[in-house]
Amino acid sequence: MALPDSFIQELKLKTDIDDIVSSYVTLRRRGRISVGLCPFHNEKTPSFTVYPDTQSFYCFGCGAGGDAIGFIKRIENLDYIDAVKSLAERAGMQMPDEGFDDSLGKKRRLILEINRAAAKFFHSYMMSQQGRKGLNYFTGRGLTHKTINRFGLGYAPEGWDVLTRHLNSLGYKDPDIVEAGLAIRSRKNQNKVFDFFRDRAMTPVIDIRGNVIAFSGRDIDGNDNRKYINTPDTLAYKKTNELFALNIAKDSGSDALILCEGQMDVIAMHQAGFSNAVAGFGTALTSEQVRLISRYANEVILCYDNDEAGKKAVNKAIGMFKNTDLKIRIPALSGGKDPDEIIKNVGKERFAAMLDGSANEIEFEILNARNKYNLDLTQERLDFLNDIIKILSGASKIEQELYVSKICDELNIEKESVMAQLRRTERNNQYKNRRKVFENERQSYQRETARESFEKSATTRKIKAENRMLSILLRYPKCSKLCKDFDENNLTEGFMRKAYRLTLDFIDNGMDTDISLYSQYLSDSEISTLTKLVNMFSDSKDYEREFKDCLNTVIEENSKKTSVDAGELSDDDFLKLMQSISNKKTHKSDEEK
Repeated sequence: MALPDSFIQELKLKTDIDDIVSSYVTLRRRGRISVGLCPFHNEKTPSFTVYPDTQSFYCFGCGAGGDAIGFIKRIENLDYIDAVKSLAERAGMQMPDEGFDDSLGKKRRLILEINRAAAKFFHSYMMSQQGRKGLNYFTGRGLTHKTINRFGLGYAPEGWDVLTRHLNSLGYKDPDIVEAGLAIRSRKNQNKVFDFFRDRAMTPVIDIRGNVIAFSGRDIDGNDNRKYINTPDTLAYKKTNELFALNIAKDSGSDALILCEGQMDVIAMHQAGFSNAVAGFGTALTSEQVRLISRYANEVILCYDNDEAGKKAVNKAIGMFKNTDLKIRIPALSGGKDPDEIIKNVGKERFAAMLDGSANEIEFEILNARNKYNLDLTQERLDFLNDIIKILSGASKIEQELYVSKICDELNIEKESVMAQLRRTERNNQYKNRRKVFENERQSYQRETARESFEKSATTRKIKAENRMLSILLRYPKCSKLCKDFDENNLTEGFMRKAYRLTLDFIDNGMDTDISLYSQYLSDSEISTLTKLVNMFSDSKDYEREFKDCLNTVIEENSKKTSVDAGELSDDDFLKLMQSISNKKTHKSDEEK
């Protein structure tokens, strides 16, 4: 069963989406709306929009949309019920005692229980005589028993099903152990399962709430071509959304986070006193991880491995962090290939000095540009200055003044000419960005209607009429009285019929038609579509007349045997076309009289 609508209505009244989103995204007011960089995909130009009037959000870049519940659900990687619980707790409301389906939440909590039991088993096994191999590996890497205990490190036995049998003895069933990612089914016999992690040094992954959500297992002997294997994505874990050791780093007292490549680097750094170190899972930094870092820090220090792959990763990370308000610093590491090795070779004091002497992203990029060119040659000087202008075009005015002055003094050239070119480049970029935002928004709707037309075998004209009709019904519930003689089977099957029926049900029961009520009945993608329809269309000067025109267009298009594509029509031309159809119908009716 769904949550009581009255509860959702009260939660909506006590929740302000601007406040919720502002906890995660830096928003800037633009008239009646707020805009910011989308937390759900990587972008340089803000396309994420918050609509206070409808208490909703929509991103024109990736298509994510919904209400406050949907936002928390996406950004915290929660199911619907847990997202509601989070907002209810924030609003000081008690969840209903019963009457709702919490099956996904219960399954997630079961996986977390199994993970915790597995973590205890791996650790205790390693501390026994049988698991000495795992303990020797960690102590051989220079870790103390205090560090081993702090991170809950352990060892997975060599046997095929030692962990599974242990979990069975605690009452956990094979299907749930498989769903937790700790066991896999035999290809030959689906009824037989065996441990996913075997003969590996185990590192548990703990989220910011203290839950064991996953594991990383390292091959100790070098016999497996897979150096690391990690828990696959589960209901409790999605690797793109998590950062290793953030549960500790967030309480370090520092306003900076040190981002490393590997978990062993992080553990070694914490042992050396750098308790604000974190790492991702795998080599690629994700936009979700960038968002997490920006939530818990004002500054990020990119402490990647000191090799070519590490340098490429730094350049990519700089591009991603530039889309945030975070300060970025990049240390010049020496004395080893990674932080773990450097600390062992030169000591934590020297390593700390490297971090303190870190360059910001502008200095790092200028240094890279300088190394590309022979500045004794005129053409290469020009190329270098062109690179500098690109680098500084997004910097603050003070930074531009400082760096341009310094570079012009070094090259003995006039500062004014460089600043003039920099201003021209900035104006061009601003114009291009504004055009890009406008064009993205315009094309987004055209692409979506064309895609729907193709997938649903409906004309683009019909899709547009349905979208406008639904948006009017949501804004002007009085139009429901015009639907009495309208057969909903005329609507495109799927989302449109479902949303239309839900809307009429809400109106008939005297309820609002705000997005929060739809969240537990529609999928995430359907909620995104609904949010777009609610917010993208302007108010109607004559909503009843326009609503009738949409109904007539839907009926007329539905009766056609061949599709007529109106995809090239602008929205204004489309509304004029519907008006002309209505006028023809009125004229024909008058003639018949």
